[in-house]
Amino acid sequence: MRLGFSAVTAGLVDPREAFALAAELGLDLELSVDLQEMFPQLPGARELREMGRAAGVGFTVHLPFVDLNLASVVEAAWTTSLERMQRALEFAEAVEAQVGVLHTGQIPLRHPVLIEAAKERLARALERLGPPPVPVAVENLALDRHDLLEEPAELVRLVEDAGEGFGYTLDLPHAYVQGGEAQIRAYLEAMQASRAPLLHLHLHDNLGDRDAHLPVGAGSLPYPAFKEALAGFAGTAALEVVGGAEGVKNSLRALRGAWDI
Repeated sequence: MRLGFSAVTAGLVDPREAFALAAELGLDLELSVDLQEMFPQLPGARELREMGRAAGVGFTVHLPFVDLNLASVVEAAWTTSLERMQRALEFAEAVEAQVGVLHTGQIPLRHPVLIEAAKERLARALERLGPPPVPVAVENLALDRHDLLEEPAELVRLVEDAGEGFGYTLDLPHAYVQGGEAQIRAYLEAMQASRAPLLHLHLHDNLGDRDAHLPVGAGSLPYPAFKEALAGFAGTAALEVVGGAEGVKNSLRALRGAWDI
């Protein structure tokens, strides 16, 4: 497993600080395309790539989701979302990212007609994005009543139909909020049985009540229970934890204790 952390979640807004911490701990960085769009004064793709090479730090990329919805049934919103995602994948390719993490979108109302229309839009979006220039890892959500996909089987169907270049991000704490340890196992088993690959993990913690992004070990998610199931995982992972540098360091210690990595 190649491990990194999200500087955005940790609150490290100065890229130099984030790179220094990543180099110190031997971690990669998960970059946020949303942040790049919001703050164009940040280093661009070429500069980030060179900074990464100089520091020995690799990248994963969290593709945009703020004010973006690939499942939108409104044509103008869907088209704009698709265009933004295409630019984001170009950014991911330019920084030589190992993977791009993608959110699946939302619907305004869980009406059967709207659900089917939104799923069709989402499938069309992935078709238009593929084959992507970097592997795209579609993430499990189901944290909000507006989130489109609620069950592992729905996510598997979407990703397998998307074809070459698409796989999964397993966000263990998202699944834990949705349905506890059993729901984590349900997603993990579905992804591992799929013909599409499990590419990426998101690692943080909570008390099972909300998506708190606590440092690993500061909540109640039983990380040791998944040591064996993820022992052979050779993809990338990102610590999406609050608490600045100490939150990242504490998470790294806790994860090493839980998984012997």
